[in-house]
Amino acid sequence: QMWEEAIALGKELAEQYENEMFDYEQLSELLRKQAQFYENIVKVIRPKPDYFAVGYYGQGFPTFIRNKVFIYRGKEYERREDFEARLLTQFPNAEKMKTTSPPGDDIKNSSGQYIQCFTVKPKLDLPSKFHKPVSEQIVSFYRVNEVQRFEYSRPVRKGEKNPDNEFANMWIERTIYVTAYKLPGILRWFEVKSVFMVEISPLENAIETMQLTNDKINNMVQQHLNDPNLPINPLSMLLNGIVDPAVMGGFTNYEKAFFTEKYMHEHPEDHDKIEKLKDLIAWQIPFLAEGIRIHGEKVTDALRPFHERMEACFRQLKDKVEKQYGVRAVLSSLDDRRGSRPRSMVRSFTMPSSSRPLSVASVSSISSDSTPSRPGSDGFVLEPLLPKKMHSRSQDKLDKDDLDKDKKEKKKEKRNSKHQEIFDKDFKSTDISLQQSEAVILSETISPLRPQRPKSQVINVISSERRFSVSPSPPSSQGTPPPITPRTKLSFSIQSNLELNGMSSSDIPDVPPPLPLKGSMADYGNLMESQDLISPTTSPPAHQR
Repeated sequence: QMWEEAIALGKELAEQYENEMFDYEQLSELLRKQAQFYENIVKVIRPKPDYFAVGYYGQGFPTFIRNKVFIYRGKEYERREDFEARLLTQFPNAEKMKTTSPPGDDIKNSSGQYIQCFTVKPKLDLPSKFHKPVSEQIVSFYRVNEVQRFEYSRPVRKGEKNPDNEFANMWIERTIYVTAYKLPGILRWFEVKSVFMVEISPLENAIETMQLTNDKINNMVQQHLNDPNLPINPLSMLLNGIVDPAVMGGFTNYEKAFFTEKYMHEHPEDHDKIEKLKDLIAWQIPFLAEGIRIHGEKVTDALRPFHERMEACFRQLKDKVEKQYGVRAVLSSLDDRRGSRPRSMVRSFTMPSSSRPLSVASVSSISSDSTPSRPGSDGFVLEPLLPKKMHSRSQDKLDKDDLDKDKKEKKKEKRNSKHQEIFDKDFKSTDISLQQSEAVILSETISPLRPQRPKSQVINVISSERRFSVSPSPPSSQGTPPPITPRTKLSFSIQSNLELNGMSSSDIPDVPPPLPLKGSMADYGNLMESQDLISPTTSPPAHQR
C-alpha cells in the first residue's frame, strides 16, 4: 500500500515509454495504474504501524547487535506486548528490562543478555513539495513512512510538587533517535546512529499539547466532511473530553499554572509563549463549533441528551474564551469543503447511458414532428425493428386469415408488387398491435418519419401484368416473337419513368437501337442462352420494349 513510492517509480517508467521507447500502449496502461494509486491515497484508510526501540545489552549477544539500539517497524495493528513476545522467541535466555532509561556499565559488561523495548514516536518530515496546507489523508502517509528521526518522551518532575496542579512543574525529558537510513527501507529495522536529549519546559509542553489537540479536532472534522458515513463514536469522545470540564479538566489547569501574576513575575522571558498559548486556546473554539455541528447532524435519538449536555457545556466555554482571549473566525477551508458538491451528485451525472431511464426531454424530442438533430434518432433507423418488436401471435393468425381470404377472392392480386404487400402488412400490424400494446412512443416516433412510398410503386397496379410476363407486341416484320432476356427489367423502369414524365406507350419508338457488336464471348454471355435459337452471327431481332 505504499502507493506514493509506486507513483514515483511509475513516473520514471512513463518517461521511458513516452520519450525513449514510444510504447504508448504500455504508457496508457501505466497512467491508468497511477490514476488508481492517486485515488487510493485519498480514499483508502491505511493502518499506521508502531515503531519500537530495542536495545541489546550484555556480552551474551552477538557482536553485530551487542550494546546497540535498533528501531523496528512493527506490523499492522501489532501491539508492543505482541512484538516483545515475538522478539523474545529469538533470544529465549534474554531478560527483559523494566525501565526505559539507558542502562549502566554493569549491565553492558555483564555476561548475560538484557533486552530493553519501548515504543517511540516517528517525527514527521514532510517533503519540500508540500509548501502549503494539504489534506490530512495525504500527510498521514509521511507520519509513519520515510521517517528517520524518532522521539521518546518521559515526564520528569522538578521542584516542589503541587497537589492542586501537576502541570506547573512537569518537565519532559525527550530523547531523539536518528537511524542510519529512512524507515521503511530494504529492512524493517535499522541501527540508531545518534542519540541526543532535550528538555521541554512545562509551558512548552502545554503549547505542544494544545497544538496537537487542535490538529486532532481539525483532522477529525475534515474526515467527517469528506466521508459522512464515518462512525460518530470517536468524535463524541474527543469533543466531550475537551468541552466537559469534569472529564479532562480542559485548559483550566494551564490558566491556573501560567496565567497568574506570580508566574509572569518569575518568568518574564515566557511572555511570548504565554500569548501563543492564549491564541491556541482561542482558536480551539471554532474547531469545536464545527465538530459539534457535525455531531448534531449525525447524532441518534438515543444520544440526543448527551449531545444537548455537550452543547450546553460548549456554550459556557465559548462565552468564557471569547470574553478573555478574543474571537477567532472559522477557517475558510471548512466552509469551502462544506459548500462543495457531494461526490454522490458527481457520480449521478457520470452514470453510463445504458442504465439511465429515458428522460421526458428525450421522449418529447423523439416524438416531435421536427427533424431529429442527433444521428441515429430518426425513424429510418428504427423502422426495420418495428415489425419484430410489435409483432404478436394473434397478429400472425390474422395475417394468415387475410392471405387465405385474398387467395380465394382474387388470384390476380397475388401478382401485386412485393413492396406493396410488405407496406400493407406493416401498416396493418402497426394498427392492430397499437391497440393491444402500450408502445405509443414508437408509433409516434416512426409514423411521421416513415419515408413515403416511391411514385414508381403507384403504377405497379397498372403495370403488374407486364412485370412478370412479356409485354404484348404488335406484329413485326419478321413475324417471330421476341426472345425473353434479362434486360426486360430495364425496359420496365424506362417505361415507368417515361409515363411519369407524361409520355404514353404510343410515343415510344417500336424499334430499339441495335446492340453494339460483340467483341468476345464474355461480353454478352447472358444473351447467348436466349439467342442460340437464331444464329450466333446475326443481330438480335427488334421487339417491343
